[in-house]
Amino acid sequence: MGIEAAVGGWNTTPRGNFAYKGTSLDVKDELKYDDETRLMGRVKIETPLFFPNLYLMATPMEFNGQGSKSGTFQFGDVTFDGTIPFTSELKLDHYDLGLYWGVPLLKTATAGILNVDLGIDARLIDLKAEVVQGGVTESKSLVLGVPMIYAGVQVKPLSWFAAEGEARGMAYGDNRYYDLIARGKLILFDHLFAAAGYRYEKIEIDESDIKADVDFGGPFAEVGFQF
Repeated sequence: MGIEAAVGGWNTTPRGNFAYKGTSLDVKDELKYDDETRLMGRVKIETPLFFPNLYLMATPMEFNGQGSKSGTFQFGDVTFDGTIPFTSELKLDHYDLGLYWGVPLLKTATAGILNVDLGIDARLIDLKAEVVQGGVTESKSLVLGVPMIYAGVQVKPLSWFAAEGEARGMAYGDNRYYDLIARGKLILFDHLFAAAGYRYEKIEIDESDIKADVDFGGPFAEVGFQF
């Protein structure tokens, strides 16, 4: 058995459009969302024999700003005047439970240099969108389950350095969800490491009166341990 755990910060740039029962709003130009740095954490547990390995990950994500828009716009059941200052918030916290298996004998055949993991991932998205103008508030909350395919690769050419990549994705109907991670890891001591990389997410959903076509990307850094 083995365990790897890490915690770090992800500096995220939002782009795209979001709508709830009405007008599509640009998250950058109209809602005025700026880059945000949020904590993220992950735990990988390797199990013996042919039992699936576990991958747990938590990614809080929240943006807010004071927006502006020419003319009126509809959000939910309310029509807002975009020429009057309004504030908004978009929360997209997500939590992952993954089950995966390593490609048999690949790590042994490459003397521990190369490993490939394949499996499935269940992501739970806790979404909340809100617009406030004066004394008027309109909001929408949604908990969405997203099944995805998972693939991971680890290359360790040196005892103190490893390069890793992870991909999660799904597509059905009008929904698309992709999450890509690239990471370089430095082994500082026997069981401690520091890592940095880039993460990119693409979300297209049409669920429960919410239509979103947004993406989030940016660098991250983390520290952790492995046994």
